[in-house]
Amino acid sequence: MENSNNGRRKKGVAVITGASAGVGRACARAFAAKGYDVGLIARGLDGLEGARRDVEALGQQAVYYQVDVADADGLEKAADYIESKLGDIDVWINNAMNSVFSPIKDMLPEEFKRVTEVTYLGQVYGALVALKRMTARDKGSIVFVGSALAYRGIPLQSAYCAAKHAIQGFYDSLRAELIHDKSKVKISMVELPALNTTQFSFVKSRLPHKPRPMGTIFQPEVAADAILYAAEHNRREMFVGFSSLKAIFGNKIAPWYADHVLAKNGYDGQQTSEPEDPDRKDNLWEPIPGDHGSHGSFDDQAYDTSEQLWLSKNRKYILGGLLAVGALVLLK
Repeated sequence: MENSNNGRRKKGVAVITGASAGVGRACARAFAAKGYDVGLIARGLDGLEGARRDVEALGQQAVYYQVDVADADGLEKAADYIESKLGDIDVWINNAMNSVFSPIKDMLPEEFKRVTEVTYLGQVYGALVALKRMTARDKGSIVFVGSALAYRGIPLQSAYCAAKHAIQGFYDSLRAELIHDKSKVKISMVELPALNTTQFSFVKSRLPHKPRPMGTIFQPEVAADAILYAAEHNRREMFVGFSSLKAIFGNKIAPWYADHVLAKNGYDGQQTSEPEDPDRKDNLWEPIPGDHGSHGSFDDQAYDTSEQLWLSKNRKYILGGLLAVGALVLLK
């Protein structure tokens, strides 16, 4: 649609949780570039201000609401505020997350609870807020940001892996209910690979060395591209990167093999050679001040594109081309 007041392009209103940094920050730019006005939700005020500037630099309107996604009532107030400023919410991106790098034997009960409240229940609460508005209008799109770790847990990230597993179960239940109700509200889940985001500098860690993404690393813009596509297309689930496909489907075939590979490589594979500062701040309970952007410290190792994602987005055309070629061969 077009804004009749100033000719500004407006495709709709997208709300992004965890919008101050990492994947959420990249999503804010991706949706703004596509013509969406953007509602930004996160805890960190400096990052929210930075995300607002990013969106406005791309010619779109942005408002933010500072709240923890573990606060269900706060999310409801955030949605009300965003709609009062930008209009009806068309897209809701459940992206906010938190984690702890630690062996399970050293984890505290309150740490499991906190990661679960943010990474799992934050998405549940976000879905409830979005559904309240979208089902009444019988339109809208909700994207759940998942991970290959929703299917295959790895050592040293038990709380995060468990939360992503829980999201998968909630998503399956919700999708079946929407189909039963013949609802036109669309939902999708995007399973992400290792990403070069800020989380590795911020999440709580008990590891002797600084944490790092494990396996093939992609830039957060690759994730944002997939999330934007999922929001606009009726895809049940999207996998990003061949590494995600390998982890997910490999685990289905031989989980016992993955157990042993991860036992051998999962500890060193998630740490750099640089010793960690035992006194560094973490964002488990409170945000770390400052505008930290979307990228972490692994730019030199991260891929800007994913061939697998391109194939996934264009599978209809690829299949059509293959069928056409097959038909020509048969007609000869």
